[in-house]
Amino acid sequence: MLRSVYRLSIELTNHKLSSMAVKRFASSKLSKRVIPSFAKVYNINIDEMQDKMDSFPTLQQFFIRSLKPNARPIDSGKTSVVSPVDAVVEKTGAITDDLLLTAKGIDYSVGEMLSDPSLAQKYMGGSYMVLYLSPSHYHKIHTPISGTVQKQWTLGGKSYPVNQLGLKYGKEPLAKNYRRLTEIENGGKHVVVVKVGAMFVNSIELTHESEQLVKGEEMAYFSFGSTVILLFEKNGFVMDETIKEKEEVKVGQKIGTWLS
Repeated sequence: MLRSVYRLSIELTNHKLSSMAVKRFASSKLSKRVIPSFAKVYNINIDEMQDKMDSFPTLQQFFIRSLKPNARPIDSGKTSVVSPVDAVVEKTGAITDDLLLTAKGIDYSVGEMLSDPSLAQKYMGGSYMVLYLSPSHYHKIHTPISGTVQKQWTLGGKSYPVNQLGLKYGKEPLAKNYRRLTEIENGGKHVVVVKVGAMFVNSIELTHESEQLVKGEEMAYFSFGSTVILLFEKNGFVMDETIKEKEEVKVGQKIGTWLS
């Protein structure tokens, strides 16, 4: 019962007033009282947290908790691409003209996702990966590869749910949600890290300042649960055979090989 309440509160509201009400509660001192229950319901590993559970002043601060150093070892392979988040691999596949991205029976074009049809052409023939974060997951976002930021932009003025129910019934959630996008270049090839907001405007905070990114370093975080989508150029990435849809990955885990 509590799991349903927490999940509904964090993920399924798509109205501004209810979103703001939840945000206000989660950011209030009163929400501190529900942290132990939240951690228990979602079976959160408190041993890997950097801070003690009773040190968080609000539920929102607990939600964006940091982990102990080395809690997420980063694959050190020179050409490895690592997962930027703890998440479930919701969907993977090829980026094509007729079927670009499908989530729960709804198709989304890369042009809509990027809001730039010409940029989308660069990724035709490449591959994508949809990574879904549930309330139980660690919500910091890390860099999947080392490289240089080529472009960084913000899109969308509304937030709709991005979990499974939202993808099925929402109003084009992945295309219309508030999102922050970062295009990274390494050895002449590119990947776009699409960070999709789930509840309300500006639920994504960037934390990196340099244009030079190092694989595994923190680059952003979600104030509340959401989704990360990786878009890879053609001949730029090969997914690891161990990565399966509907299975979990963790920050720093190898998800594929970079072909520069």
